[in-house]
Amino acid sequence: MIVRLMGEGQYEIDKKHIDEINKIDNTLVKIVNKGDEKTFKVEYKKLTDTVRKYGKPLSNDILKPSEVIIPPADISIEEAKKIFKGEGLIED
Repeated sequence: MIVRLMGEGQYEIDKKHIDEINKIDNTLVKIVNKGDEKTFKVEYKKLTDTVRKYGKPLSNDILKPSEVIIPPADISIEEAKKIFKGEGLIED
């Protein structure tokens, strides 16, 4: 799966790590629904850190269609409410 971290680049992630990323994504949906900005920031960092940990960075001169686009790190909880809803970024 190709995941784009906005403002940073694309990462290729092996399928075996997608479930872990999806769990964090689903947790973010619940946190956003509660409006808990502090917990949202902590969990959002966990999401981006997990992508970096398991993802293989793609060269900037290689552009592939991203299957998941993760907003920039400075996303507000109000902006997140528009994105982290339903199934979140990754469909279950």
